[in-house]
Amino acid sequence: MELLLACRGAWDTPDRSGDPVDLHDHGLQTAALLRRSHPFDKELQVAGLVHDLGHLLFPGDDAGHADHAAQAVRPLLGERVARLVRLHVPAKRYLAAVEPGRALSPQSALTLHAQGGPMDGAEIRAFAAGPDAEAAVTLRQADDAGKVVGLDAGVMEDWRPVLELVAAGAYERTP
Repeated sequence: MELLLACRGAWDTPDRSGDPVDLHDHGLQTAALLRRSHPFDKELQVAGLVHDLGHLLFPGDDAGHADHAAQAVRPLLGERVARLVRLHVPAKRYLAAVEPGRALSPQSALTLHAQGGPMDGAEIRAFAAGPDAEAAVTLRQADDAGKVVGLDAGVMEDWRPVLELVAAGAYERTP
């Protein structure tokens, strides 16, 4: 919770030239969208909440932020949440390839190149065949939509029970 609360006033770019909402509001909006569209998939919702923590942990590392966030959340929130967090960037590359006219925020369009650009045919097939590809695409779509200035998506404290539930499940599954 402390790390998530530290996202208030933290941005995806150190100079605040990126997306129009801070990481706190972006995480809340993304998670709220996923809660509405997938009310029973708590791990997906939590992945939406924490997917951009890498921007807070390693400011300016657009290419690596998903991997940094996945590594940070894996011990507490489990392998599936970490996998979804890690896959939100490949999901952007996948969508850029299979839906070339798809709109991205200016910052997402800018970072797409640093993250490898649209996938090629082999990458598309490998991504689509991987575990949680559909959920990763869903997370990416919510990520793209969760950048609305002034949108009230609730408060971070409301997510504490969901985080605890997912963390308890991750703990129980860890050998």
